[in-house]
Amino acid sequence: MPRVTLIHPTLGRRAGERRGLRTWQMQPLWAAALAALTPSDVELRFYDDRLEKIPYDEPADLVGISVETYTARRAYQIASEYRRRGVPVVMGGVHATLCPDEVAEYAECVVAGDAEETWPRLLDDFRHGRLEKSYGSNGGALLKGWRYDRDVFRGKRYLPVKLIEFGRGCRLTCEFCAVQAASHNTYQQRPVDEVIGEVAARAGNGDRAKFIFVVDDNLACEPDRLKEFLRGLIPLRVSWAGQAGINVAHDPELLDLIVRSGCRCLLIGFESLQPANLREMGKAINEAHGGVERAVCELRRFRVPVYGTFVFGCDADKTDDFQRTVEFTVDNGFLMAAFAHLMPFPGTPLYRRLASEQRLVRECWWLDPSYAYNTVAFQPRHLSPEELRRQCLAARRAFFSWPNMLRRSVAAGAQQRNFWMVNLLHRAEVGLRDGHPLGDQTWTQPLLRAH
Repeated sequence: MPRVTLIHPTLGRRAGERRGLRTWQMQPLWAAALAALTPSDVELRFYDDRLEKIPYDEPADLVGISVETYTARRAYQIASEYRRRGVPVVMGGVHATLCPDEVAEYAECVVAGDAEETWPRLLDDFRHGRLEKSYGSNGGALLKGWRYDRDVFRGKRYLPVKLIEFGRGCRLTCEFCAVQAASHNTYQQRPVDEVIGEVAARAGNGDRAKFIFVVDDNLACEPDRLKEFLRGLIPLRVSWAGQAGINVAHDPELLDLIVRSGCRCLLIGFESLQPANLREMGKAINEAHGGVERAVCELRRFRVPVYGTFVFGCDADKTDDFQRTVEFTVDNGFLMAAFAHLMPFPGTPLYRRLASEQRLVRECWWLDPSYAYNTVAFQPRHLSPEELRRQCLAARRAFFSWPNMLRRSVAAGAQQRNFWMVNLLHRAEVGLRDGHPLGDQTWTQPLLRAH
């Protein structure tokens, strides 16, 4: 019986830490999807590096690791440990899709694109001694009949939030977005009845809470199908959160359904209050129908709880833009807001542009041992990298200050409990990741290359 181990890497850990960051840890759906596709005669184990110690000496014939850019260094450390023990490693995920040549240096096999398409064939090839060096999808996994085997999460201490995937990919062309780069601006959805059936089962199985997080990067790519999904949620009486494009704000029927279906938080990427920045980052859609200000007015009119995200470091950004953006979010009663700097993820148009302009301070920042979370990896036009980092952190602290939380709480209305719960949690973690290392600082051995 083949023994296969799946591993979800942590961001990293400081010297002396036994585990990685313990905040906002939810079940990684990729592991449940692959578990459902694994034949019953394969002995499957799953370990989450954020929660537990990886038992490297436990017998394994094959190890599978999902890699994101932020976790790449840690993933290569884990792979090196297994390779020293003679265990071959398969790597997939967004980073493997965007940087297959790099990932191939640390893995015997690389999966680019949707692993659901290739996992059964990969396991069969491995069983028969013909594992290939790379596997790629043909344009998207078949979403109809999708299943998850969440038994792989049993006994692990995740947040009591049920994760649901309705669709995958995004049709927007944001310059900085790794998702659109990996999915080639494509989007596909599961059948609505199947997703509603899964939500009903998850909401009624005796778990601790009926809270659903829809993990899609943009729920609103197909508004009519989203409406059908929301109508199906209404009788289930669940609470949910998700992410959507700004176009939802210009559809009154959709806004009404969002609220009536139990939405407790809708994350929208506003990105910037400056039209020049929106055009630069390929987000001109945010200027349509009256722009960000008009969209926020509509969201407030329907009392949609908004989690607005903003990015700084575009060429038009200057020092006074940070405070102006914070004031905008507070004045409009945002439930939550994020203030981040641009990150040049490999494979994105942003990365290629900054590289061509010779503005990358660190080219492979994700592998640099001296790089820490929140470090700015490029040279902005009007700010120093360090000033950009400090201004983003100051904006977060201002948004979660006691006076501004009190001002924003008025807009929460009857949802005061939800408001204070999420805001107090985020207030406590404003600077928690700042300066956090990528990879395990106690790991001093060289990375072991596969070839």
